[in-house]
Amino acid sequence: MPNIYDSAYDLEKSIRESDEFQSLKEAYDAVMSDESAKQMFDNFRNTQMELQEKQMQGQEISEEEVEQARKVVETVQQHEDISKLMEQEQRLNLVINEVSQIITKPLEELYGTSEEESNE
Repeated sequence: MPNIYDSAYDLEKSIRESDEFQSLKEAYDAVMSDESAKQMFDNFRNTQMELQEKQMQGQEISEEEVEQARKVVETVQQHEDISKLMEQEQRLNLVINEVSQIITKPLEELYGTSEEESNE
């Protein structure tokens, strides 16, 4: 019987060696080596985390906060290196989501999917 943890570590290694991760790392390093881009990116991440934290705590997000976040997003999207970083992050997230679907397939088969239930 295969050790599931060994398989997980093999998967981690595969992700680290993947083109998607390597491209993300290169884009991240480019942003971090440019002080202006790094500062913009840090501001963007902090804004994201603050809003997520408020949502998780059930606090309402004001229109002013939404507008401020929108401006931060627009600003970082205009920076070529940050935009590339965000694009590479989305590519890797897509791969990880697809892998997650593969990993959870036994559970879906065991419990059935909502599609199967709605077709009954």
